[in-house]
Amino acid sequence: MENEILDDLQNGYFIFQPDGGFKFGMDAVLLADFAAVRARRAIDLCTGTGIIPILLAAKTETAHIDAVEIQHDMADMAKRSVAYNGLEDRINIIEGDLKDAPQMLGKGCYDVVTVNPPYMKHGGGIINDGDMKAVSRHEIKCTLEDVIRVSSELLIPHGKLFIVHRPSRLADLFCEMRRFSVEPKLMRPVHPYPGKEMNLVLVSGIKNARSELKILPPLYVYNNDGSYTKEIDEIYGR
Repeated sequence: MENEILDDLQNGYFIFQPDGGFKFGMDAVLLADFAAVRARRAIDLCTGTGIIPILLAAKTETAHIDAVEIQHDMADMAKRSVAYNGLEDRINIIEGDLKDAPQMLGKGCYDVVTVNPPYMKHGGGIINDGDMKAVSRHEIKCTLEDVIRVSSELLIPHGKLFIVHRPSRLADLFCEMRRFSVEPKLMRPVHPYPGKEMNLVLVSGIKNARSELKILPPLYVYNNDGSYTKEIDEIYGR
């Protein structure tokens, strides 16, 4: 397809992405590493071009991963990336609205839900609601409430949710998680440099669990000299 590129994910995996359009970022890579746990069945919401299910397939032995994406072009690239990597027997890309996922796929069917949702609330400024970047970054097609409600409905009892978000939305995130019976259990702050404020937060929660939140050591992306930290290099397989 025109206006797209094939990116090398290393270790024999590749992904189709828009050339000049919305591409996956480090947040997706960090989330996939954070969520690399043993699971029988997993689902990725807001999957975009399919980066998280592809990385989970590479990092884990999860037998089946569903992935939902509402934007046609993104879902098409995700499907072709899955086929290109020979992962059709493990990953199923579904073009559709995540709000319909419990009805389409069944409630209480997944051990793990992952989601890299739109970070910004819709409103306040001029936004093209049909733009690929806008839909991926702003709560145009779904809200944080939608994401957490659907995640809770999809999870088995004591199933795990893994999500990445902005620190400024952390109170909203925890509020919605508790509202829909997904108890926050682990939080890992992500900082660009030592001494700088965190700009991302990785959170996991367990459905119907007791209250107990553990704060993990911070993850630093860059050393003070601008090079990647050892942990980031390990996550990227370098």
